[in-house]
Parts: sequence; C-alpha cells; structure tokens
Amino acid sequence: MPEAPFLIRPARPDDAPAVVALRRLVFPFLLRGVASTRQLIATPPPGLHWTGFVAEVDGQIVGWVCASRNEHTAEAVGEVSLLHVHPDQRRRGIGSALLAEAERHLAPLGLTRLHGRALPEALPFARRHHFTPSRQEHFSALDLHTLPPLPTPPDGVRLVPLADVDPRHVHRVDVLASADEPGDVVSGAIGYADWLATTWDNVGLDREASAGAEVDDELAAISLVKRDGTRMWSDYTGTVPQHRGRGLARLVKLAALHRAAQDGVTTAYTGNDAANAPMLAVNTRLGYRQVATQWSCVREL
Repeated sequence: MPEAPFLIRPARPDDAPAVVALRRLVFPFLLRGVASTRQLIATPPPGLHWTGFVAEVDGQIVGWVCASRNEHTAEAVGEVSLLHVHPDQRRRGIGSALLAEAERHLAPLGLTRLHGRALPEALPFARRHHFTPSRQEHFSALDLHTLPPLPTPPDGVRLVPLADVDPRHVHRVDVLASADEPGDVVSGAIGYADWLATTWDNVGLDREASAGAEVDDELAAISLVKRDGTRMWSDYTGTVPQHRGRGLARLVKLAALHRAAQDGVTTAYTGNDAANAPMLAVNTRLGYRQVATQWSCVREL
C-alpha cells in the first residue's frame, strides 16, 4: 500500500500543542511549552525574519522546522532550528522538504552561513545537506528533590527575583556575560528590542523563579528560568566578567532552582557547549546528570 503523501506548510498558532508533543517525543530534554510556542508562531520577534513550517501526513503534524536570522551576531548568519520528523515518518524526504522550505525563507537575507544542530543519529542527514558538525553540546537533567541547600550569600551580595529588577539591567548582564561564551557563531551584543521579544517577553519565562545577584546594589549575575508545568529549563546563567570567580553563577542558579522547586517544579533541564567548562562544573556540583548530546553544525553559503 503506498504511503500517504505529505504536506509542508507554514505553521499556525493552533499547531502549538501538536508541535510541542512531537518535540517532546524527539527531544525529551528540551522544554518549549505550548503557550510560548503559540506565542512565537502568532507574534514572531520583529526584525528576525522568523517563521516555522510543519509537515503533515493525513492531517497529523509529523515534522517541524523554524528559520530566522541569528540575533546574537552582526554576521550574516541564519538559524535552521529544531528540524525534526516523527520516527515513524522518516526516510521519505520530509526532513529534506522542511529544510528546503527553511532555506527558501532565508534566501532573501543574503546570508554567508547557516547554523543548525543535529542529534548524533541525524549527522548523516546533516552531512548530506552540506552541514559540517563542529561542536558538541551536552544536555543535563536534575531532580529538584535532591537540591543542595542554598548557602547564605557573601557579604555585599544580595539575591533578588528578576521580577523585581529593571529588565534593562538584566539585558546588560546577559550581553556582558555571554560575550565570551563558546560556540560556532561569534557572539555580539543582542539589541534590547530583540532581547525583549525573544527572552523577557516570552510567556514561558518565570520571572519570579529567575534569580539575580546584586553586588553593591548592581546586578552582577543572572539565572533565567523557562517553565512548562512541573518542568523547567535553565535558559541562561552568567556573571559579568569583573565578578567572576566568586561563585555567583552557582549561587544564582541554585537560588533559581530552589524558587522553582518551591512553586512545584520537579525536574530541571539545561544545555551547554562541551567547551564551557566553568558552567559544566557548576552543573556537576549541583547534581545534574547528562542525558543527551547534540552537534552544532555549520554550512557555508
């Protein structure tokens, strides 16, 4: 009996539940909730040329990809993100068709590179489409029932929920702390408007659980929490360079984990470049265990 044909089309907000269910099947260690996925499809960040595409078979969503300009660099880099197909529908050209739609969408931007990520089993697909695996990224999980106790902050350091902090101060720390983060794309200063759209105004961001450390009343470290029910994602943890080496990254991350646990979160996930030794060490001390690995991949245009 011949296979049912598939359809590639732009994503619609009502696709969000099916998109999240598929993503959780393929990437159980990634956390992107229904509300934030619906928000992204309905009101994509302005200026990033973002769009999503789904693949349908018999009216069921079996594949997804999104494409945009990379907002963290001034270079002409495009992102092909979260390309995946239901395991039962693979090896029939759906992944290639989704990638082709993403490439067509990005073509008017005059890009010099495309960046994406692939699970180890997807590396042959990536290579066939001229993406070169470059860097490993590790994903880890933590049972919040086993959290270490939260220590008393050092003298001159105050822990604060980011809900009580001016977002411009949070943006400043994000920019300064991420400038030397390892990766395939040279990081630059993400503009405040783009950061608001992609990070602060994301409905999945839990500002009450997200924590900051102030040193002499100036924000010096942050840990951002995205939440979906009883699961959370540590979206970003960092310390401005002049305050590193004092344990602030571990302190704010542990504070955020405790605040999330007190509000019903039971499992936390996070991801890091394999070369980000300081953050990997923080995660190990907190009790995270590695659950998956993927590869950062680059295609020169």
